[in-house]
Amino acid sequence: MRFITLILTAATLAALPAALAQAPDADLMQKRHTFETTLTRRASLGYLLYLPKGYDANAAKQWPLMLFLHGAGERGSDVAKVAVHGPPKLVKQGREFPFILVSPQCPAGETWNSEVLLALLDDVIARHKVDTSRVYLTGLSMGGYGSWALAARHPERFAAVAPICGGGNTIDVLLGSRDPGRGPALKALPVWAFHGAKDTVVPLNESERMISTFKRMGNTGVKLTVYPEAQHDSWTETYNNQELYDWFLSHARK
Repeated sequence: MRFITLILTAATLAALPAALAQAPDADLMQKRHTFETTLTRRASLGYLLYLPKGYDANAAKQWPLMLFLHGAGERGSDVAKVAVHGPPKLVKQGREFPFILVSPQCPAGETWNSEVLLALLDDVIARHKVDTSRVYLTGLSMGGYGSWALAARHPERFAAVAPICGGGNTIDVLLGSRDPGRGPALKALPVWAFHGAKDTVVPLNESERMISTFKRMGNTGVKLTVYPEAQHDSWTETYNNQELYDWFLSHARK
């Protein structure tokens, strides 16, 4: 188990303080003001780290990395709970993967925060031999939502994304597609989503909306697999399928 503490600082709009605000605008009939402050957040994440067989044998080799985001039921301070589902569960059972696996734990009462996850990812990359052109993202349920959000806001960081039984904010994708910085990466990002047709926790249309939005803004590399008889647990079959990992490893970010 690894444990990391991150301190994130963000500055809001910078302009004149309220005391120096302009006179009332003749057209608006209201005074113009600008608020300025500095916000600091301390974030702590426990995480599981898996290094592939042969990692130490070749000092020069760089390895692909997969970031796995668990669901709401695994939140808390006992990082062993992260291995209940998904790739860390398979590692616990003895399966070997040809990539570094990072499985953070979301604190109790919270949801996935994209900026904290990116800070964690940067820290892991700085400490390990990571091929930054082959960083993959996946998650289930709440982690599926987290995967969609992280992919929409920072598509340039990932070579491929696989959200499972999740959903997201389509406006993030639509606005991002018009952003000169994010737009090209969003349109080129391979996405493979999975969902159970009989899911009563997160309805199937949550994944369908996101896939449709990616296609509408010009991404031709997205697809959705629907399990006709599956309910909320569409992740067990997905993560047991070697085809998923072959698909991930076939992609590298240009």
